[in-house]
Amino acid sequence: MHIVGSKSFACVADDDELSFGQKVGRLQLFDITHRKKDGSSMTTEAAEIMIYLLNKEKLKDKMAEYEAMASSDSSINLDDIDN
Repeated sequence: MHIVGSKSFACVADDDELSFGQKVGRLQLFDITHRKKDGSSMTTEAAEIMIYLLNKEKLKDKMAEYEAMASSDSSINLDDIDN
């Protein structure tokens, strides 16, 4: 369930880009379109999906950080990234 009504997701993204001056990503667009005006999630499922997506994004950022460290420090083994 989303709250944008007849407005397309592209229009919602464009409006937010104009308001905040930066590009709206998929994660941010999901958050915008699945929250009530008071800031709470539309459904329990939407809240669970948001938590999952945020954790996935944090993991991706940590992996990129680890890979950057490994490229500059030869003592770090790239095979350990998956662990």
